Amino acid sequence: MSTAAPTTATQPTRRPRLTRAGRARALNMVLLLIATLLVLFPFLWMVSLAVTPAEDAFRDVKIWPDAPTIDNFVTALTVGNLGRAFLNSTVVALVSVLTNCLITVAAGYAFAHLPFRGSTVLFYIVLATAAIPVAVTLIPLFLMVSSFPLAGGNDILGRGGSGLTDTLGGIAIPYLVGTMSIFLVRQFYKGMSPELAEAARIDGAGELRIFWSVFLPLSRPIVAVVAIFSFTAVWDDLLWPLVVSSSPRSQTVQLALTGFSQAGNVQYAPLMAATIIVTVPVLLVFLFNQRHFVSGLSEGAVKG
Repeated sequence: MSTAAPTTATQPTRRPRLTRAGRARALNMVLLLIATLLVLFPFLWMVSLAVTPAEDAFRDVKIWPDAPTIDNFVTALTVGNLGRAFLNSTVVALVSVLTNCLITVAAGYAFAHLPFRGSTVLFYIVLATAAIPVAVTLIPLFLMVSSFPLAGGNDILGRGGSGLTDTLGGIAIPYLVGTMSIFLVRQFYKGMSPELAEAARIDGAGELRIFWSVFLPLSRPIVAVVAIFSFTAVWDDLLWPLVVSSSPRSQTVQLALTGFSQAGNVQYAPLMAATIIVTVPVLLVFLFNQRHFVSGLSEGAVKG
């Protein structure tokens, strides 16, 4: 008697179901994608307008023009005085970065590892100046710049001339030292072990040698943070240059951008081209220092 082999019914394969954590992760990715598109859309629209012929801007709304052109960039650099303004902002920004990286890093180190009588009170007084509104300081700053001794025809007492008004030096003065940079540097150095300095002192190193040879080489992240903050503070500011500058020779890039929208006649296409040119340096500064910037903020703002 023959027995038939048992047949097994094929079970339909089940797709693995997403766990609660997987669904949450997928939802987060979708939300991040939507947020990214919302953030990038104005920038993409700006690029589209920048390569659209000036006479066609907003005449026929399109994501990308039929005949892209770079004429708007040429107009921005020549007619709009953006080339001179770009050079002015670069000079002021580099001076600000240099002075902040030298002064605020040294000051933050001193507040963190070289305590003296009243240093804590002095630090909080310096920190409190960050809470003063910018509008309150405009008049004192302008008076200080216009009364700068032996500049712009002034005598030794700061009278008789225009001082540093309408000059790059006058524009640079408020940016030379940043209060928040001192705070961040101090917090960064507070997170470092004081035993590093003690070991160097035992070897006979002085305080300047300890700072220069021991702590400064470890300070790349916070120096990058100070440099980025100093650069963007100069590059993005409009109010102070508007107060102290009175001619195209000392205009910064933000003042040059306002020249495309005067008397109610807004030149949208050249303005968007100029905005792209002005934005590129900030993006490059951040991209080249992104790794140090993130680590500097996390180590400097959280520790201590």
